[in-house]
Amino acid sequence: MPTKIDMIGLFVNDLPNMVGFYRDVLGFDIEWSGNGPYAEYFHQGVRFSMYERKELPGLLGQTPDYPAKLNGTFELAIELPTSSEVDLEFAKVVHAGATPVYFPRLEPWGMYSSMIADPEGNLIEIGSHTHG
Repeated sequence: MPTKIDMIGLFVNDLPNMVGFYRDVLGFDIEWSGNGPYAEYFHQGVRFSMYERKELPGLLGQTPDYPAKLNGTFELAIELPTSSEVDLEFAKVVHAGATPVYFPRLEPWGMYSSMIADPEGNLIEIGSHTHG
């Protein structure tokens, strides 16, 4: 049986702020009481969650390191139907508080792509494989 990804978890410093960003700016669906240390978004397919970094040493039995500023260790990607929707979504989320990393552009591999960062510097690609 092939391996299936069940969940992607993001370890965060400020859970209320990050939940608000992904809910209010990016439009991720969540019902959350406001209490930590864990929050999980409703999503079709792969689950997406957040867990407070301050809880990790107790969970792991050791203290992990974290990247500072822009996190170049991974990205989340949002796929939209068309490049014009990428333009609109990029403008909307930047206006709502996302940090622009690069503006929408046609990539050499044929994807129309843009990149933003969330409040803690995690990269989020907004793109489309369809032009127009």
